[in-house]
Amino acid sequence: MFDFLQGYDVLGAFWMTVKLTVISALGSLVWGTLLAAMRVSPVPLMRGFATFYVNTVRNIPLTVIIVFSSLGLADIFGVTMGASDFKVQGFRLALLGLVAYHAAFVCEAVRSGINTVPVGQAEAARAIGLSFSQVLRIVILPQAFRAVITPLANVLIALTKNTTVAAAIGVAEAAALMKTMIENEAQTVAIGAVFAFGFVVLTLPTGLFLGWLGKRLAVKR
Repeated sequence: MFDFLQGYDVLGAFWMTVKLTVISALGSLVWGTLLAAMRVSPVPLMRGFATFYVNTVRNIPLTVIIVFSSLGLADIFGVTMGASDFKVQGFRLALLGLVAYHAAFVCEAVRSGINTVPVGQAEAARAIGLSFSQVLRIVILPQAFRAVITPLANVLIALTKNTTVAAAIGVAEAAALMKTMIENEAQTVAIGAVFAFGFVVLTLPTGLFLGWLGKRLAVKR
């Protein structure tokens, strides 16, 4: 029944998807958290930059960002991301595009969590002499992250599915292999079902676990 899978590295393609997801998720979390910190910063320039970045990037299609990473950064400006191999370069540029895009959504999720922390806690922390960065790091962000586990899980699930866009610049992930198989084989429905099942396996347990974790760690007000 699944003879059409022979000769294709389906597991390898999904492993590439997992690597794109995990590394991009970590990068998006770091960059998105920094953007959220800038959006609530007392420095107008930082607030303005973060607001402009988030509002701009969220309204640009991910495909445009990914293609620009390849055609714009690599071909026009010569940005190789420290890679001499074309495949490695494509992988790193795809990571850059995924991080740049999803960090905007992480930022808004984290900022919504920051807004759930009572203002009195920040004022009390400043009253005992803590700086803005210390208040954010010690008091605000730990509570904010507990409040936004579920929204961050939604961003992660969207990121997992959006890794398919990396196929546009030649990254050999699941969607790229599926396209190749559909072009070469006659089992279009079966191929689609196999890859759809693969993405369900990647996203469903993650969503269920993070949903449970969000309820478990929710801050009691």
